Amino acid sequence: MCLRIEDTDIKRSTPEATQAIMDGLAWLGVAHDGDIVLQSQNQAAHTAAAHALLERGAAFKCYLTPEEIEAEREKLRSAGTAFRSPFRDGGNDGDGPYVVRFRVPDGQTRISDAVQGDVVWENENFDDLVLLRTDGTPTYMLAVVVDDHDMGITHVIRGDDHLINAGRQQQLYQSLKWDVPNWAHVPLIHGPDGKKLSKRHGALGAEAYRDMGYLPSGLRNYLVKLGWAHGDQEIFLDDSDIAAVFSLDGINSAPARLDFDKMDHINAQHIANIEADRLLIYAKPFLEIEAGAPLSDKISTRIRAALPTLRPRSKTLVELATNAAYLFDARPLDISGKTAKSLRREGTASLVRALTSRLESLEDAKWTADTLQTVLSDFVADQEIGFGKIGAPVRAALTAGAPSPDLHDVLALLGRSEVLARLDDAIPLMG
Repeated sequence: MCLRIEDTDIKRSTPEATQAIMDGLAWLGVAHDGDIVLQSQNQAAHTAAAHALLERGAAFKCYLTPEEIEAEREKLRSAGTAFRSPFRDGGNDGDGPYVVRFRVPDGQTRISDAVQGDVVWENENFDDLVLLRTDGTPTYMLAVVVDDHDMGITHVIRGDDHLINAGRQQQLYQSLKWDVPNWAHVPLIHGPDGKKLSKRHGALGAEAYRDMGYLPSGLRNYLVKLGWAHGDQEIFLDDSDIAAVFSLDGINSAPARLDFDKMDHINAQHIANIEADRLLIYAKPFLEIEAGAPLSDKISTRIRAALPTLRPRSKTLVELATNAAYLFDARPLDISGKTAKSLRREGTASLVRALTSRLESLEDAKWTADTLQTVLSDFVADQEIGFGKIGAPVRAALTAGAPSPDLHDVLALLGRSEVLARLDDAIPLMG
């Protein structure tokens, strides 16, 4: 895959904007072959194409001033016709600055689009568009045609807001006697409210979804499914699975609507299935934000061991970090609010001391989730109490109310020394 930065608009094409594109593609996992092509560096080829059109009579020099252009447009606007320069038919060459304009041919322009079907325009509705500005720089419309031709582009797949540009560009291809690429204009994405996606909907760039905790593979999966269908299959865990079945005829011609619930669902499947080391690499920034500090080797090991309990409860990496918060070292825990109520019940301290004593007698080698589940069950039976009477205060002491899995898993993942230390911290707060 080639990467081209279309930077003919000097004011908008800043180094920062280009870097944002690069960063977004890199995070999303979309790689390119060879060097990046900067459209601004191909000006000689663009200019040569414009002069070839001049020589063939398919383009002309227009000497109208900006004020004259506006007056001409106003006149044609009231008549309901497209812009036609008085210089298009020759015989009245001017002097001074000029632009090179394309002479729109008579007749119709017809394209066959893989998504939109056959589309026909009457050429009389097309303006004589500018190819070269007065300073000799090319416009986007010319540059993109020349670059696509020179780069051997066979398929142009883009948003349907460019559909009319396909008509203009096909005229240029044909006038330059070049092969016309295959067109495919994909419907634009709409926001959850059904309106065209814009800044008011929030996240637009790839970096926004990265910061919301989506995995690159999860977002790629969601985006490819947005407006495209392959039977009832929604989850594609590997890009090769998509490549094997993707086709343009599966794209819906109606706009797709951004659905964060579905995005979360697809991302959750990728979190559940991605290899553990890769998941931890992506999750690390979120975990460190939640922890408020870099992760120690001990905490990293603890989190890795907890992944089987964290994955099923996490739709995003933000949720995964929130669900892992109880695993961080933060003693003594701040146990307050509703969570603290279970500690203040009468008799809680003596029950927790008794359980702590049993846990102390359990050797490190036997400190496993299965053994701990048995210890808890036996303790409840021996004390003739409901599990909630001991489970609630112990969970409060160990997690301070943070999201957490089954209590025996919490005990196993925190480890013997951490559990005993947290229980000792909390007993003085108990009733």
